Amino acid sequence: MKEAVDWSNVVSATFRIEQSIRYDYASPIRRLQHKLVISPRAVHGDQRRLSNELHVSPDAPAQAYSDSFGNDVVSLDVPRVERSIAFVLTSQVARDARLGPHVEADSFADGRVLCIERRLIRPDEALFDIAADLRARHPNREELAHAIADFVYREMIYTKGVTDVFTTGAVAFSMRRGVCQDYAHIAIALSRVCGLPARYVSGHLLGEGATHAWVEFLVPGRDGARVVSLDPTNGCATNLRYIVVAVGRDYDDVAPTSGCYVGKGKGKVDSRQSVRVTEVTYAA
Repeated sequence: MKEAVDWSNVVSATFRIEQSIRYDYASPIRRLQHKLVISPRAVHGDQRRLSNELHVSPDAPAQAYSDSFGNDVVSLDVPRVERSIAFVLTSQVARDARLGPHVEADSFADGRVLCIERRLIRPDEALFDIAADLRARHPNREELAHAIADFVYREMIYTKGVTDVFTTGAVAFSMRRGVCQDYAHIAIALSRVCGLPARYVSGHLLGEGATHAWVEFLVPGRDGARVVSLDPTNGCATNLRYIVVAVGRDYDDVAPTSGCYVGKGKGKVDSRQSVRVTEVTYAA
């Protein structure tokens, strides 16, 4: 769509996602084992996946399965790659706010799963102290979720290049700098200490040039766990412009691309994506 969209008045939208990941190697490699978590979730709250096609070049057998969090995963075991391998994904996704609030079964908010010991979201003494203060001032769980996300947004300075995918939330917070995955890890670490289930979300934000990460807090209720989806990087609740790819406990659960191989040197990766709106429906 070329015309500007008034998102404040949109009740549903359809998106086309195109994503490519290419690895180039200086010499042939062997026994490539690779995993991709890049397909948008088929159903997630008011999100529905309409189509999804993944092409691998050169052609290689791929196994598709759902992980324990319901994410779509593709794994490949390639005996030999001469110089390069490329993955191209094309998806269509619709979001419709008229489908109502996002409520999950209580099992999805099970603290034994989401609060298990994890390196990336392990709280340190500073985060324990902050969490205790937030919990004392916000006994209501939904208010607590907003307080946690707002705190991270206010405290952190968005800075590229100072962290990587191995940086823990505690380390990023000690620097008060990082990117979206760091913001999410810090918020989840605080939530864990507060006893509020929360999960890491990877996906796309319309208008961003790269994949994005945010947090879904799960507030237990009479009919299940209500999902409170907040973006601590931008200091706001998520809206129809956010597309969910995968959910997990932290980045390690939902890394878009990962793998290993036998060969000399490191592969050079080139990753590109585009997300565009193809249709919107405005409130009457």
